[in-house]
Amino acid sequence: MTYSLTVRDHMMIAHSFTGEMFGPAQRLHGATYVVDATFRADALDADGVVVDIGRASDALRSILSTLSYRNLDDAPEFAGVNTTTERLCSFVAERLVDAVREDALGAGNLTGIEVTLHESHVAWASFAVTL
Repeated sequence: MTYSLTVRDHMMIAHSFTGEMFGPAQRLHGATYVVDATFRADALDADGVVVDIGRASDALRSILSTLSYRNLDDAPEFAGVNTTTERLCSFVAERLVDAVREDALGAGNLTGIEVTLHESHVAWASFAVTL
């Protein structure tokens, strides 16, 4: 059995892609993502939770604030790579893992984190990390 808890936020970014497969998205364009961060645990902690909702929400908001309202083409952390939805999922997930390792979420029993970026109501991508 696995428990999960999800918090949600959003971000607005600008970017462009390199490569013919991206067609018109090679030009600078904007994207607004709804971002879900799901935390998983096989057992609840001593307080009966997977993770502290407030701390998880704060951590996600903090990570997204470093990306939101920016042109990611100019961001040094993405130099030389396409900032695809998939890549952004892994970026956010890896920073949440850092927060867990820094004990910033009150999450002693976590077994995994999954981040999903919803581009629209019909398209989204996810990245999962096993802890």
